[in-house]
Amino acid sequence: MEEAEAPNIKQVIVMRHDLKMRRGKQIAQGAHASMAFLTRRLQSSPMLRLDDFSPNTRAWIAGGFAKVCVRCHSEAELMAIHDKAMETGLEVHLITDSGRTEFHGQPTRTCLAIGPDEGSKIDQVTGHLELL
Repeated sequence: MEEAEAPNIKQVIVMRHDLKMRRGKQIAQGAHASMAFLTRRLQSSPMLRLDDFSPNTRAWIAGGFAKVCVRCHSEAELMAIHDKAMETGLEVHLITDSGRTEFHGQPTRTCLAIGPDEGSKIDQVTGHLELL
């Protein structure tokens, strides 16, 4: 009997390109988005164990944390991607920067993370976006 191929598990970070953030700011915002799925769970459940995660999330953690960074061109586009991912049943974490170092003191939605989940599911939402 042939063994089924393991699904391609990844996380996709969608970054607003219209904000013209400094590269370091983009990296920090993307890191916030990537870690949000884990940190938010730990904040609500400090005794969280690896077994408490879905099989796809455990595979992602065990497999090297594959991430793909893509761009969108406006807050409206970011929110449309957010809403589509939510409708699809994917885990989504939207990041809003406080505006202390950029954005003239205005809280600003900068990026979001989708997943980790099967690449084919995430690609239905983000497959059309350009790589960052």
